[in-house]
Amino acid sequence: MNTGLVLIPTYNERENAELIIRKVFSLPKGFDVLIIDDGSPDGTADVVRGLQQEFPDQLFLEERSGKLGLGTAYIHGFRWALQRNYQYVFEMDADFSHNPDDLLRLHDACAVEGYDMAIGSRYIQGVNVVNWPMDRVLMSWFASAYVRMVTGMPIADATAGFKCYTARVLRTIPLDRIRFVGYAFQIEMKWLAYKYGFRIKEVPIIFTDRTRGTSKMTKGIFQEALFGVVQMKLSSLFRSFERVSPAATASAVSAPAATPARESR
Repeated sequence: MNTGLVLIPTYNERENAELIIRKVFSLPKGFDVLIIDDGSPDGTADVVRGLQQEFPDQLFLEERSGKLGLGTAYIHGFRWALQRNYQYVFEMDADFSHNPDDLLRLHDACAVEGYDMAIGSRYIQGVNVVNWPMDRVLMSWFASAYVRMVTGMPIADATAGFKCYTARVLRTIPLDRIRFVGYAFQIEMKWLAYKYGFRIKEVPIIFTDRTRGTSKMTKGIFQEALFGVVQMKLSSLFRSFERVSPAATASAVSAPAATPARESR
């Protein structure tokens, strides 16, 4: 029985693609995988197409032309998942910085414990990061502290990119109004889930820096988060966060384009 859909955006991840897909499919629960590839010139999509012959009912590929941003890739995947009635939708990197085994714990936080969103958190129990240079660790940790200070959102790892959403969260958040595409996208999605009153759990994980391929993090992505948080907070003062019925949000789905666990309300 299908457990949920794992979204994996890719750009030049040929070295990791087959390994991460096979690892997810080796887990004891039956996850499907959707690769959203942004025109990787290294042939990442070719690797995925080859594996689709082996996993025709579990592995899916959406190809986009050019690098359109992490946030737009995930929103594309969210819409794809909701149109196919997946109840649990996961974000995960392709480079093994997120341990696929932890998908099981994120899933259980939502499916068994009843949370609406589960976050694979590097900072809920100290600092659990392996192989990152100290300046990168400090930048990430202080970014989350900065988000908490500006927004008041009680999430230890505000920039985490390893998450499980229930379908009700994704149907409630107006995906067509998401404004950020890089680092700040991860903050914005947590902020909106928090503002809409969903129950959020942070699940402690160990984050390990990639050993194959090249990081996509840039200073521009970090700056987007730095200034975007203030914009996000200010704009929230002028909008409503009242939940509407699933029927009322259906059009948003088809439109083009937090603890030991800390609980956030």
